[in-house]
Amino acid sequence: MQVLEANGIALHWREDGDPAGRPVVFANSLGTDLRLWDALLPLLPEGLRFIRFDLRGHGLSSCPEAPYDMETLVSDAEGLIDALALEAPVFVGLSIGGMIGQGLAARRPGLLRGLVLSNTAAKMGEAGMWQTRMQAIRDGGLGSIADAVMERWFAPAFRVSDELPAWRSMMIRTPQEGYLGCCAAIAGTDLAASTAGLGLPVLGIAGADDGASPPELVKGTIDLIAGARLEVIEAAGHLPCVERPNAYATILTQFLKEIGHA
Repeated sequence: MQVLEANGIALHWREDGDPAGRPVVFANSLGTDLRLWDALLPLLPEGLRFIRFDLRGHGLSSCPEAPYDMETLVSDAEGLIDALALEAPVFVGLSIGGMIGQGLAARRPGLLRGLVLSNTAAKMGEAGMWQTRMQAIRDGGLGSIADAVMERWFAPAFRVSDELPAWRSMMIRTPQEGYLGCCAAIAGTDLAASTAGLGLPVLGIAGADDGASPPELVKGTIDLIAGARLEVIEAAGHLPCVERPNAYATILTQFLKEIGHA
C-alpha cells in the first residue's frame, strides 16, 4: 500500500505498468475506489506507467469532514501529480473523476498531455437533486440508495450477473462522510465556461445504458471542446471499464496512440 501527502491529506495510490513509461493517471467515480480500473489496465499497451488513486473520502485515502468542493478535489489530483513528478500525463477521469480532470486541465494548461472524460459532464444534475440524495443518505445510510445506484450504474444484463454484489458492497462501504462530501462538490459545480476553453486533446467516452450520465449529457460537454470526439460503448452503463473492459481498452489505446502517448 502506498500513501502520499497531498493538499493536506493522505492519498492512497497505486502504480502499475512500467515505472519508466509515459504516465496515465486514473481518477475513480463517486462510490468506488481505485479497483474500478482493475479489469482495464492489463488490456492497455505495455510500456506505460499507470497511476491511480482513491479520491478524498473514498477507499483508503483520508476522509475529512464534509462538505468538499471541486477546487479541493482538483488540488488533491494536482498534488498527486506534482508529488510524483509526473511529466505530461494523460488524465482519465470517470464521473466525478472526469469533473476533476476538467478542472485540472483548466487550472494548469500544459500540465496534461491529454484528457479522457468518461461518463461525466461539465455539470452533473441539479443541486436540489443532490441535496435530496444527501438527505436520504443521512436518514438511511448508503444502503438505502444502493439499489437505485446500481440501476444507474449498470446495464440490465450486468445487474443480474454474479459480479453485481461486489460493486454494491464497494459502494455501501464507501465512508458516508466521503460520499456526502463528494456529492456536495458535484452539486456546486458547473465547469462549462472553463471546459469550453480547453485546448488539449480530449476524448469523451459514454455508456449507451448509463443512467447517471447518459450519452447525450456527455456529448453536451464534449461538444464544448474544440477537436474533441465522443465514443459510445454499447451494452454498458456508468462504469463501462467494468462492464466492457475490452471495448474501453480499444478506445483508450487508440486515443493514446493518436496523441503519441503509446
